[in-house]
Amino acid sequence: MGRNTGQRFRKPNGNEIFALILLCTTLLTVWWTDFRPRPGAPDPHAPAPIARTRASQAIETTDPQAGVHTRLTLEASPAAIRRELTMVREMGASWIVEYFPWLYLQPNGPDDYDWKHADLVIGEAHRQGLTVIARIDGVPAWARPAETSWKYLDARGYSAYARLVAAFAARYRGLVTQIVVWNEPNLSLEWGLRPVDPAGYAAMLRAVYPAAKEANPEIEIVAAGLAPNTEPDGSSLGLNDLIYLSRLYDAGAAPYFDALALHIYGGTHPPDADPGSDPRTWRHAEQVRALMEARGDAAKPVYLTEGGWNDSPRFDGAVRPADRVRYTVAAYRYAQEHWPWARSVALWQFRLPLATHTAQDNWTFVTPDFLPKPIYLEVQKALRPPKESTP
Repeated sequence: MGRNTGQRFRKPNGNEIFALILLCTTLLTVWWTDFRPRPGAPDPHAPAPIARTRASQAIETTDPQAGVHTRLTLEASPAAIRRELTMVREMGASWIVEYFPWLYLQPNGPDDYDWKHADLVIGEAHRQGLTVIARIDGVPAWARPAETSWKYLDARGYSAYARLVAAFAARYRGLVTQIVVWNEPNLSLEWGLRPVDPAGYAAMLRAVYPAAKEANPEIEIVAAGLAPNTEPDGSSLGLNDLIYLSRLYDAGAAPYFDALALHIYGGTHPPDADPGSDPRTWRHAEQVRALMEARGDAAKPVYLTEGGWNDSPRFDGAVRPADRVRYTVAAYRYAQEHWPWARSVALWQFRLPLATHTAQDNWTFVTPDFLPKPIYLEVQKALRPPKESTP
């Protein structure tokens, strides 16, 4: 049996109560700082903080294919970005192609994301009612071997690139519907100063496609636009674009892209000139399209993401300024009438933030200080619906 000791609990004094409260506070603080659930790293697939409402502006155009390649990667001013995209819309273009360098999006490592500039450009394009085709390439230093070109990416880096493309596709779901994987891989310069490798590019597409589709099933993966040229096998510069595309199909790439980008420059020829054996003709696009159809890809669309004419007297293959205007207006019209398989016809390049004082300035539609060139005004006249006259 238990024995009764006759002891009673006594009431604690003030010092003891204070010590007990201090102990409880300390234990609670330790739990809160060391044991509470912590948020993880920012989710790279999280949606961009851009309102997915209907665009605030409507595009008034007679040509829903018409677009331009902007160069907003080089533009830091939000006001300038807004002004430029307003001018694109007011010209009557519905599409922009913009470059989003991987090395800007992930400058410091595979878990580091910097979306600020991309959010700014894509958000403003959405407000203007423009459709954005995003091109992604340009390798950060952490993703490639030392002493290699910023366009060098071998198979060891394909998974990191695929992860970035997937994160981009998820973040801009509903805002960007096409992503172009790389740029002109049939040129050694764009393939990391190496011999070009259609099978290597096919392997890149094979890595990117399923990752992007898992992140955003709606995204269209667009195979890179090839540089039109006649370089033979073994050239240190690159490879004929038709030969390269044929070998890309041979390497089994077809299931891993939804559309093909086109780079089509007119050289010195008007847009309706027979292409013959000169790839610098507007209708070279039809030769590329014929190859796609011969390979069973007639159901896939193309997006013309670069093209046009240059009017600099210092540029090999330039035309006179008046011819550039005339050919450009006619090229938009020719594509609208003859290329139902082309969803966009985006010409190079709308504006540069700074004058280069080279032939690069002679591709533009607008000066760095936003003065419209004659080509802008004539294209606007061709693309915008005629105003109704008031009685």
